[in-house]
Amino acid sequence: MTTAMHLSSQLAVNVLDARSLLSAFGGLGVGVVLFAETGLLIGFFLPGDSLLFTAGLLCTGTAESGLKLSLGPLLVTAAVGALAGSQCGYLLGRRAGGTLLSRSRSARLHEGAKRAEELLERYGYAKAIVLARFVPVVRTVLNPMAGALRVPVRTFTVWQVTGGLVWSLGLTLAGYALGSSVPNVDRYLLPIVAVIVALSLIPVASEVYRSRRDAKAKAEEEARG
Repeated sequence: MTTAMHLSSQLAVNVLDARSLLSAFGGLGVGVVLFAETGLLIGFFLPGDSLLFTAGLLCTGTAESGLKLSLGPLLVTAAVGALAGSQCGYLLGRRAGGTLLSRSRSARLHEGAKRAEELLERYGYAKAIVLARFVPVVRTVLNPMAGALRVPVRTFTVWQVTGGLVWSLGLTLAGYALGSSVPNVDRYLLPIVAVIVALSLIPVASEVYRSRRDAKAKAEEEARG
C-alpha cells in the first residue's frame, strides 16, 4: 500500500515545478532533468535554473517542508547530468543534422534554435557555448545545432564542460549559500525563482534588441544608399 502511494505521488509530479520534482525524485531527479533539458529537444521546457537553485537551498535543511538533500552527491549528480546531456545533444545533432528540429512544431523551440545559431555566429564557438548555458531553451538547442554545424568535437567538449560546471555548480552553491545565511528563506522561494527566471531571460532580451537594432540600422543604411 505504501509503495503504491509513493508510486502514485511520483506519477502526479509537476515537471514544471522544482520543489515537486525534488520531493518526488530527490537529488537523482536533478541529474535526469538536466540531462533531458540539455540533451533532448523534448526537454526544452524543464526548469533547470530554478531546479538547481532550489536543490542547493534544500541542502541546508532549513526548509519548512522537511526535505533535505546532501550537497556533495547533489553537486556530482548535477554536473554529470548537465555535461552528459550536452554531449549527447551534440552527438545527436552531428548525426541527425537538422532533422530532429525540423520535425518539431514548437515555435518556442525554433526561436531558441535561431538564437543559438546567432550566438554561434556572433560570439564564436567558445563564448557562445558557455553563454548558452544560462539562457533557457537556447541551452537545449545549441548543443544539437553545434553538432549539425560541425563545431569541432574537442572545442565543443572543452567549452561545454566549462560552461556546464559553472552553471550547474554555481547555481546549486548559490542556493546553498542563501539557504545557509537567511533563516526560512524557502518562504520566499517563489519570488526568488521568479527573479532567477527573469535574470535568465536578460540575455535573450538583449539579443532580440540588438538584432532588431542592427536590422534597423542596416535598413536605414540601405535606404540612404
